[in-house]
Parts: sequence; C-alpha cells; structure tokens
Amino acid sequence: MRRAMDNDTNTAAMPAIPAMPTTPEQLFAALDALGIAYATVKHPPLFTVEQSRALRGQIPGGHTKNLFLRDKKNALYLVVAEEDAEIDLKGLHRLLGASGRFSFGSADLLAEVWGVAPGAVTPFGAINDKEARVTVVLDAAMMQHETLNYHPLVNTMTTSIKRADLVKFLEFTGHLPRIERVSGHAADAP
Repeated sequence: MRRAMDNDTNTAAMPAIPAMPTTPEQLFAALDALGIAYATVKHPPLFTVEQSRALRGQIPGGHTKNLFLRDKKNALYLVVAEEDAEIDLKGLHRLLGASGRFSFGSADLLAEVWGVAPGAVTPFGAINDKEARVTVVLDAAMMQHETLNYHPLVNTMTTSIKRADLVKFLEFTGHLPRIERVSGHAADAP
C-alpha cells in the first residue's frame, strides 16, 4: 500500500489534474499528493463482473460495477454500486431526477469524457472529466463497505481505497458525489 504525503488542506499544495487521458501512474501520483492510501493488485484483463469474481480471495472489500449512462437530454451519469446490486434502469431516471429514461453511453462518449474504455469504467475516471459533465452517484448500500475496489483507469489492475477517500478524490476532481440508495428499488409504473 502506498502512503501519500501529509494531507495539506492548502489548495496551493493540491496536485494538478493531468491532461486526458490520465495513466494509472498519474492517478496514483494524484492519490499520493492528496494523502490517500490505496493498494493495487495487477491481474489479467477483466471485462465483466463475472470475470472479476475469481479475485475475491486476493482483494478484500466491496467489489463494484459502474454504469455509464445518459438521459434523453444527454446529461451523463456514472452510477456505482456493489457488483451484485439490482438496479432498476427503467425507473432510475425518476429516482435521480434525470430527463427521461437512461441509456448506456457509447464507448466513444465514454472515452471522450471519462478517458477509459469499456471494461475499465471506474469512478477514478473523474480525473479526466475536467468540465464535470458527469454526475457521479454512489449507491448507499455500497458505501457501507469501509474499503471499495475499482479499476485504476485500466482493467489489468484493481485498486482498493477507503470510502471516505473515494469521496475526497471525487471532490478534488470537481465531482461532488450523490450518495443515494439506487439498488433494490422496485420498478415504478412509467
């Protein structure tokens, strides 16, 4: 686990957000500069939640899925929940106050805004969204875990981070996360 420098609240000491797309090494440097501790495990490429289940013995903490969504007016959302959470995509737009039902953002849009490829979607992609186009929604059930696991911008590694440090990182990038219960809701009538 890397331990970062002192947690200085002086904004002059805050790290600069690198030009997009950010590499995992640049992400780790930003975490270090923010005083955020983390641990990273390298592994073969993982593209699905099912493939990542094989790592459970090596990586403790909450394991997650990330949904890159857009509404009818092209507002963008990243919904982050536990890997086995049931999320009602038909009714989620009402819960989050979006304009019309959600659809998945394209791979091109994901790369343009979040700086990652499908299979590597992660809240760490916020470091690339300098215009804060994406609303980040963290499922309240997932946030019950002290430690959470995400790909560090590529799907050949998994990085563990404390939940409070995830929020700190997101706030640093200009993405004040919404922590809401998005899993386990029954579908509402349209």
